[in-house]
Amino acid sequence: MIDFDQARAQHLQAIDSVFAQTDRINSLIEQVVRSLQTGGKVLWCGNGGSAADAQHMAAELMVRYVKNRRPLASIALTTDSSILTAHTNDFEFESVFARQVEALAKPGDVLMSLSTSGNSRNVVLAQQQAKKMGVFCAALTGAQPSLLSAEADLAFQVNSNETARVQEAHSLINHLLCEGLDQVFS
Repeated sequence: MIDFDQARAQHLQAIDSVFAQTDRINSLIEQVVRSLQTGGKVLWCGNGGSAADAQHMAAELMVRYVKNRRPLASIALTTDSSILTAHTNDFEFESVFARQVEALAKPGDVLMSLSTSGNSRNVVLAQQQAKKMGVFCAALTGAQPSLLSAEADLAFQVNSNETARVQEAHSLINHLLCEGLDQVFS
């Protein structure tokens, strides 16, 4: 049977760590607003559940979150099956996001890197490529020190080592970002 009290405690620990980072969340909102107001875009990447979150968040910006507003330039690097399969067939999986960053990003854009471990090689390489190009890099990770969190311009480390709890907290961070964008762009 599921220990609901333990699950709740782990969830609240992760969520509380998000609210302990409100200054960072506001900084992220400001950075994304600056990028979008100057013709930039937000790129998202991650693997597995984080890939699904990347796709979800790109849609929230492009379509709408709560308020009807103009579309905000955003793309998930996880969604084009032809690019993903061609690249991994012709090269390797590790550089699949970095190559897309190289082709699509420009200085002033924002890369949102999602990884519960913070050490997913393909996400790390995307962030490294983005930094070379003058792209602002935000990393969402779990509690452990990681390559992503160490090298990001802005890192959100969720206080949990449980993948599900980290992903729940990442969703909250991303939804708070959307709420901030709704306030600015409505």
